[in-house]
Amino acid sequence: MIQNLRPLASLFCGLVAIALATPATAWELSGSKLVKLHTRDGQSIAIGHVDFTPKGEQSSFKLHLDHAKLKDFFLSMKEFKCLEGEEIHCHVPYPYANPGTVSQKDLRWLEHSLLFLYKQPKDFGARLWNGLYYEMVLTEKGIVGTPQAVDLVQIGAPPADTSIPPYGPGDRSEIPPDSRWIRSLSIE
Repeated sequence: MIQNLRPLASLFCGLVAIALATPATAWELSGSKLVKLHTRDGQSIAIGHVDFTPKGEQSSFKLHLDHAKLKDFFLSMKEFKCLEGEEIHCHVPYPYANPGTVSQKDLRWLEHSLLFLYKQPKDFGARLWNGLYYEMVLTEKGIVGTPQAVDLVQIGAPPADTSIPPYGPGDRSEIPPDSRWIRSLSIE
């Protein structure tokens, strides 16, 4: 009887060893994920969700902002959905058709779908040169976006090639950590 159990015990030990040696799987670009903004005072504010649908190596995505969490602001003859706090943080929808796809290595179209501008509560109108682009990184727990400065005037006219996201690394600049009310963005 014991001789019959030895092969099973060996098989079991081998399977356990394989399971322990297998690294944790990467966070999947699949399903509905919560979009949160994180303030420099430690608050997390859920502003909507992104629905990811896998298609081979890529996933298509659709952004859904929770308009109940955002306030309407009429700035410079245009309506914006904004979060009000130390600063006014307004979503700026990317205005041109795009593939709406991402991959584990390329999150640029999602970054372009989550453009924002900021303004001080006392300021009048939208200042498009105060744009924020969240450079995103895929982690084991989700996506983390760090704000960079960008001039949103650049998307006032369509790019020459609409299949390429217009804001490349040379169009963005680093900003000091915690210099903005919203210090980061996450998708979990």
